[in-house]
Amino acid sequence: DAAIKPRELTRQAAAPARRARRGATLRLGRETPLWNELAVAVQSQLTRRGDKARLARVLGLPRQRVQDLLRARRHLPDAERTLLLLVWLQARHDGRDLA
Repeated sequence: DAAIKPRELTRQAAAPARRARRGATLRLGRETPLWNELAVAVQSQLTRRGDKARLARVLGLPRQRVQDLLRARRHLPDAERTLLLLVWLQARHDGRDLA
């Protein structure tokens, strides 16, 4: 009995976290690997002074919200802005500026 109890406690502690309910809002972190990669890719393109402000104009957001999205990762953008980020990133790779 004494040998079985610690094993059960260890198994319960190592149990995976509960899955989110279907349709629930995603939380930033390990559950959003694609967003994490996109944020890193966009952040790497923001090298010159004013790049973040120009991106904010393209997205129709305040510059501080772009900071929250990409660096602080406190918010997730909506679908339209995510697609705009992808288009902006592709344009930057092609050498064009959308702003």
